[in-house]
Amino acid sequence: MKTSYILILSILVLSFFSCKTEKNNKNDEKGITKKIVVGVFNGNGASPVCVLETIEALKIDKGILGKEISPYDIVSEKINDFDVIIFPGGSGSKELNSLGKKGKDAIISFVKNGKALVGICAGAYMTMSTDGYPSLQISNMKHLDRAHYNRGRGLVEFTLTEKAASVFPELKDKKAFLQYYDGPVMQLKDSSVTTNTEFAKYVTDITPDNFAPSGIAPGNTFLYTENIEKGKIIAVAGHPESTPGMRWMVPRMARFVANKELVPYDSFFVRPEINDKAILFDKALRKREKTLFWKLLNDTASIQISAMNELYSYRSRPAVRWTIGLLRDISPEVRKRAAYLLKETEYSFALPDLEAALSIENDEAVKKQIKETIKVLDI
Repeated sequence: MKTSYILILSILVLSFFSCKTEKNNKNDEKGITKKIVVGVFNGNGASPVCVLETIEALKIDKGILGKEISPYDIVSEKINDFDVIIFPGGSGSKELNSLGKKGKDAIISFVKNGKALVGICAGAYMTMSTDGYPSLQISNMKHLDRAHYNRGRGLVEFTLTEKAASVFPELKDKKAFLQYYDGPVMQLKDSSVTTNTEFAKYVTDITPDNFAPSGIAPGNTFLYTENIEKGKIIAVAGHPESTPGMRWMVPRMARFVANKELVPYDSFFVRPEINDKAILFDKALRKREKTLFWKLLNDTASIQISAMNELYSYRSRPAVRWTIGLLRDISPEVRKRAAYLLKETEYSFALPDLEAALSIENDEAVKKQIKETIKVLDI
């Protein structure tokens, strides 16, 4: 009797798991549980910081699996495991050199046969067909004023076109800003080609220290998308992955070019309003940034905190990473402020440092702030 009972129970358990597995397989077939696999190029020319920040930004979307992809992965069958490839910031020509001609051909074939490509800053340079500039030569875009490609850095304003409203409804009728670092000023190359769609235009004239001629950027393309045979590309001149309040644009762009449903994101990450003015790092501001860095090493907590706050107000891009070390300061006030600013800058790469800091923290106020930051960033 006991043996019969165990046999019946075993059959029921096996049936349950069989049904569950079958259901999961069906879900995978329907694309319900299957994630969008997005590769971030990590070859020579790709900035390591841009690679890690892009991977971190992709984590905002639970339906995306972000992972690094190497030049040798691209020329192998491993490329078929990916739905989208992102070329991040760094140097476009060096990224192209790292790909090699076989890698270039593999990327072009990848897109033309139905996959997708995202270009960010250097990656945007890569997508274009600028005369005399080595690139993928895959789009109908060119970049302007090549002589002043190193225009500068800072936070720049852009404005969406009407055609972009359905892809980025969170930015409709709002001022929008992104971190910028020598990104391309883009323009349509051949107006007779209709596969290209402009999604955003420059507003800010990027001419710190009068290095570049004025009037080049405003009104020209900042963000565009283009259908390439069966596939799609999108490219942006700025750095959404490093812009607090705007990092969600990275997974959104990946979803868009992969032709997947555009899902909403947690309101904490969708905060375009926290950036409200353009900030260009001219010679004076670069000097001030360096001065403030040295103040982070001061022995007086109030001076350190004042420097942290000022750097944040300038949206200093390297200062976000400098803040991590301040979790290990001897002052609880400094540690608390560091944890808060890591939350406000959405720097999820600092999670291991935050968790380590929490494990040895004795101050209750600092503990509370670290826990709050971890809760928000641990997505």
